[in-house]
Amino acid sequence: MTDRARSLWLALGVGLLSLALLLVGAGVGSTGFESVLNARSDPVAWQIVWDIRLPRTLGAWIAGALLGLAGAVAQGLFRNPLADPYLLGSASGAALGVAVALALWGVSPFATEWLVRLGLTGAAFAGAVAGVVLTLALAKGVQHTFRLLLAGVIVGVVLSAARDLVTLAAPDTLQAMQGFTLGSTGFVGWPACGVMGGMLVVASLVAAATGRVLDGLALGESTAISLGLPLSAVRLVLVAVLALATGAAVAQTGLIAFVGLAAPHLVRSMVKTTHARLVLLSAATGGVLLMAADVLARWVIAPQELPVGVLTAVLGGSYLLWLMHRRRSTGGGL
Repeated sequence: MTDRARSLWLALGVGLLSLALLLVGAGVGSTGFESVLNARSDPVAWQIVWDIRLPRTLGAWIAGALLGLAGAVAQGLFRNPLADPYLLGSASGAALGVAVALALWGVSPFATEWLVRLGLTGAAFAGAVAGVVLTLALAKGVQHTFRLLLAGVIVGVVLSAARDLVTLAAPDTLQAMQGFTLGSTGFVGWPACGVMGGMLVVASLVAAATGRVLDGLALGESTAISLGLPLSAVRLVLVAVLALATGAAVAQTGLIAFVGLAAPHLVRSMVKTTHARLVLLSAATGGVLLMAADVLARWVIAPQELPVGVLTAVLGGSYLLWLMHRRRSTGGGL
């Protein structure tokens, strides 16, 4: 079977699994599948399924797809299999933005839930973009990949320390910050799905269009330059895709660990393909991973829930450890 045929079969399998998980997600919750069965006759059951469970499940898929795509872009851009979407300081910036917003405004008892969520979402997105911009400024552009990587690590550490200082200065925000750092899809509604979906479409088109440059970078920077590829311009575009995709996902779901790191590895373990297909398959795989984790988070200790970020960390970390052990046994790298 050719690599293209394997990619098509993988895409079909991931698509069918996504539809199956979407149906399961519509029936998992404190009231179980009874809400699905009674949705046509019971307005309350219909509201539970349509306004809460379906957008949450679909939003988990879109957020996971954004992280999976960003992970594939980051690993191709930095030529590092351990690169993840949060490498350029976006996660630390988002967390700092939420901490500052909570410290300044708090959560007013007179504010509606959507207004509070909109404020925190905007603060997280602004913080994520600000973190990436600070990384670019410190690295003096995108010309040097190693300098950009090092700047991202430094910015992430500094912004995380700043977030801790803000939290210490306003201890009332500690519980809300804990929920953000553990990750949750519980607040995702149809508007959030629309915003993330639009971002996913744009990011997918741009990332797939720049796949040829990522293929060239995989051969080495000097080889890519000799092929006449516009590295500087495309690097800037890819950094923008990385920042916007990660910022959109983090703003809606908080910090979800390991999805962006594990999804590209999972795809590469099944098919060998170009980066144009890799980023799209990684997006679909990341969506399935986060959707499955969200369903499990609601089902394992129902009617209570587990933080979805904890499940992704356990499952994703376990998978990467197994993959590392398997490849070490066969003499390959991660």
